[in-house]
Amino acid sequence: MGVFDRIGDILKANVNDLLDRAEDPEKMIKQMVIEMEDALNKSTLALGQAIANENTLAHQMEDKKKAADEYQAKAEEAVKLGRDDLAKQALEKKNMLVRAAQEMEEPVAQSQKATASLKQQVDLLRTKVEEARMSQSTLVARAEAAKARKQAAQAVAGIGNTGAAGFEKFEQKIEKSEGEAEAFEGMAEEQTPSLEKDLEEASVSKAADDDLAKLKESLGPKP
Repeated sequence: MGVFDRIGDILKANVNDLLDRAEDPEKMIKQMVIEMEDALNKSTLALGQAIANENTLAHQMEDKKKAADEYQAKAEEAVKLGRDDLAKQALEKKNMLVRAAQEMEEPVAQSQKATASLKQQVDLLRTKVEEARMSQSTLVARAEAAKARKQAAQAVAGIGNTGAAGFEKFEQKIEKSEGEAEAFEGMAEEQTPSLEKDLEEASVSKAADDDLAKLKESLGPKP
């Protein structure tokens, strides 16, 4: 049955499928509910037709049984009237109707079985539709939450796999550049005396000159 194949597909759907197939889970869930309701309407119509067919077959079988009973009564009446020829004709009609009614027993039984199965499926679908209607908002919220979690997890995974490694590599390059800068600064200091160093050396030289003059004065003039 095409209708119930489609129903099976709908009932097997889940939130992850929605996330994979649609960017708008709310719209997709609403569409699913609409499809389920449409399937319910079609299956209910099919059930009504099946019940009508079952009733028709059952009525036809009962009519044949009733007609057989009537011919049985006619045969009995003909015998009472001494008309065996009419009784025989009535019995022939009766036997034909009995066989026809018996041949319809199997189709009627199959029709009843099919109708019962169809009714069970329709009841199940009706329950599912009601559940879908009641849980529609919850499913939408779950779908949105699952989508957000998936995006966050993908972002974290991307940072963990490539972002962190790239950041660490960049940090290493900065540390290397800082080390090279310090090395060149040290070389520059060795090759180019600073002003402070020159002033310090000049001060030390002047102090030595002053000390020498004082020493000479204290020793007096040479003889």
